[in-house]
Amino acid sequence: MEACFKSFTMGGLRRSLDITFRVLAGCLTCRTVSCSRSPIKCQLSKHPPVTRGKSTLLRSCPSANLIRHRGTEASLSSVAPAFVVMKFDNNGNVTSFEKKKLELYHELSLQARDLRFQHLTSITARNNNIIIRMEALKAVVTPNSLLVLDFRGLGLERWLVLELAPQLNGDHGALATHSLPFEFRALEAILQHRVNILQARLNEVHPVILDILESLVDPKLLSADRSKLHILLQNSKNLSELETDIKVFKDSLLKILDEEEMIEELCVTKWTDPRVFEESSLGIDHAEEMELLLENYFMQAEELGNTTRELKGLIDDSESVIFINLDRPSLSPSHFRLSPWAMAHPVTGT
Repeated sequence: MEACFKSFTMGGLRRSLDITFRVLAGCLTCRTVSCSRSPIKCQLSKHPPVTRGKSTLLRSCPSANLIRHRGTEASLSSVAPAFVVMKFDNNGNVTSFEKKKLELYHELSLQARDLRFQHLTSITARNNNIIIRMEALKAVVTPNSLLVLDFRGLGLERWLVLELAPQLNGDHGALATHSLPFEFRALEAILQHRVNILQARLNEVHPVILDILESLVDPKLLSADRSKLHILLQNSKNLSELETDIKVFKDSLLKILDEEEMIEELCVTKWTDPRVFEESSLGIDHAEEMELLLENYFMQAEELGNTTRELKGLIDDSESVIFINLDRPSLSPSHFRLSPWAMAHPVTGT
């Protein structure tokens, strides 16, 4: 009797677990997962309903094709099908237009992944093109042109029209690389623009921090102004962010300087024009000129980084004095008023 009971119990338990397992498995397969590179929801699989007698435990999932179709429509509608391009050619012409992404990929012999600009600061060479991203600026340099992509609404228009275009033509301040192939001038102008932005950010916080530190550590002060301390903390945060951006910029240049092959790949005209290749082999070494260009802006960024670190060190060194002044009790002029008794009985030495 006991054996039969156990057999019945175990058999029922197995059937119950089997049904439960199939129900859970069916539920799990009806869920969707987010693809890592797309917002499209991907249907894992489609399962028929699990039935037991006349009752249905799980209804069939929606059509996988329908879900996939809807997800594709949502993805395509959320991604712009074209680039907004401003083109600077080596003859001084500037044009602005929209270009379908697939057409641009084909024209430049690039893959879609090459123009995703996944890193905020990067310089890479692909199929005789230089792909550049410097924060908001996204650009592709070819042997004959510079393409700035999706530039609208980023505050770049003034620089593009009033500074970059004349620079590439040699009219607005001679670039050091004006006698070298077009990609040198384009790359130098972009690197110079990036360094100027970093310098401007440093110029904005540097005098403010020095003035506030001078006022907070002044021993003549009866008490420190806490509102100035708040301003100092905010500017110190901006200084830390600037230090990080300078380091990222330096690292992007150092990555290239450490690899001779990468420096060679940036000389795109050399590999597309046999005459230039011969000149580089017999006369001016383009790879050496490219290395000097990158080293120049690396050193400028290094100087900015040193100034930033010195300013942060000055803040750290002043902290103890600032906190002493904050803890000092505020002394108002009334603390220095003498009572009538004290005035009538001055202290005299014996």
